[in-house]
Amino acid sequence: MSDDENNTSYVRKKTESVLHYGSLEEREKQRMANAGAQSNAAIKAGIAAGNINISGGETMEIEEESASQAERLAEFEKRKRARQIQVSTDDAEVKANLRQLAEPICLFGEGPADRRERLRKLLAEIGEDTVKRKIQEDAVIEKKREEENVTWYHEGPDSLKQARLWLAKYSLPRASRRLQNAREDKTVPTALRNARRQDLQKKLRSLSNECSQIGDNRPISFCQFSPNSKMLVTASWSGLCKLWTVPGCQPIRTLRGHSCNVGAIVFHPQATLGMDDAACCMASCAQDGSVKLWSLDSDEPIADIEGHEPYRVSRLAYHPSGRFLGTCCFDNSWRLWDLEAQEEVLHQEGHSKPVYDIAFQTDGALAATGGLDSFGRVWDLRTGRCIMFMDGHLKSILGIDFSPNGFLLATGSEDNTCKIWDLRQRQLLYTIPAHTNLVSKVKFQPGNGDYLLTASYDNTAKVWAYPLWSPLKTLAGHEGKVMGVDISPDLHYIASASYDRTFKLWAPDL
Repeated sequence: MSDDENNTSYVRKKTESVLHYGSLEEREKQRMANAGAQSNAAIKAGIAAGNINISGGETMEIEEESASQAERLAEFEKRKRARQIQVSTDDAEVKANLRQLAEPICLFGEGPADRRERLRKLLAEIGEDTVKRKIQEDAVIEKKREEENVTWYHEGPDSLKQARLWLAKYSLPRASRRLQNAREDKTVPTALRNARRQDLQKKLRSLSNECSQIGDNRPISFCQFSPNSKMLVTASWSGLCKLWTVPGCQPIRTLRGHSCNVGAIVFHPQATLGMDDAACCMASCAQDGSVKLWSLDSDEPIADIEGHEPYRVSRLAYHPSGRFLGTCCFDNSWRLWDLEAQEEVLHQEGHSKPVYDIAFQTDGALAATGGLDSFGRVWDLRTGRCIMFMDGHLKSILGIDFSPNGFLLATGSEDNTCKIWDLRQRQLLYTIPAHTNLVSKVKFQPGNGDYLLTASYDNTAKVWAYPLWSPLKTLAGHEGKVMGVDISPDLHYIASASYDRTFKLWAPDL
């Protein structure tokens, strides 16, 4: 480097400041115009030099967005929506929301954070308000169901009013006598009462098969003793009902009138005691909805009760007074018929499925019904109200019966159990794991109710002791399902009817 270069000095040129008055708009427009002219001149120069090619009207189409790009965009949008959705941090609430959406509440190896993220993704797909709408819809449906379940009343005919008054006058004196007998029984020394009970249980443990008879060429569905214990009537799926002597099991008469399966046949409470044999001594029901009334001196029905067709009538029972007849219909109702007035006085609804069995309390004040909806109901015939709702069975109730003491009630069910209910406390008292198949019939001992008899499709009938409900005896001998049982009013015999087309009489050996 030379000394001259080292001595070089730089002088800063001082620019002159320009002061403008007024608007710069005109000057800016002029500057833009000059820039545009220079740009146009540059483009023309580029075209002239061949550096810029101009097509002669040719066009090129822009390639459409591929499917994968669309999917990626949709995924980005979904994630964006998911990030904006607020999901509860409470794991129980997250599970409840998943349940509302009919999704599994837990997957294998899934933790609360993963579950929360899965809910967030679901809500992003179907919408954040879906759970709220689902909850609101369920609330509306539940409210509607509650409104439908409200008990309602309507004005009945004058005949029903007169029947209720008559039932009240009939039942109150009988209830008073029953309570008086209970007070007198309470005065009996405990030792004597226990001795009597032990003697009865000893006889029951010695029960054996005394007579067996082929009753029909089709299964026998029902059997019942006459009030004087001298006859037994059976009902069959062949449509025939037959009368038999007791204990000889010899045929007396064949009742012909039904054309299909007969569900039950019952005696009038005063038949064979002081009632004329030509009167209405029996009633039967069948699958086609027919109900027929029979006398003891004819094999043809003396009357028909119409009004159930085309629905099946499964069971029927006489009121203790004999004036009324209760029928169970498969239209989810049961009926009360006044046989003296020859009319229907009550058509009672209340079950959500067919009513299968009915029983009357010994006083005549109450009726109990069991339905295929697995529920039982106790009705006050004097007021028409349901005074007890029996909720406990898991399947259909097929048998129901009142104890002679007036406050115990037994139900047999398709869930293989027999339950004991207390009307005083209005609650379940005891559950008997009775059989290995459905319980088809239950029957308390007439008069005292010191034991309970159950029949089952496991081909057996069993005797249970009151009040501990311990098993006393298993009546095994049928080759098919036991479809019905009964205890004679004189307490000497037990009858069982079976699917194997036979009926048997059981008696103690003592």
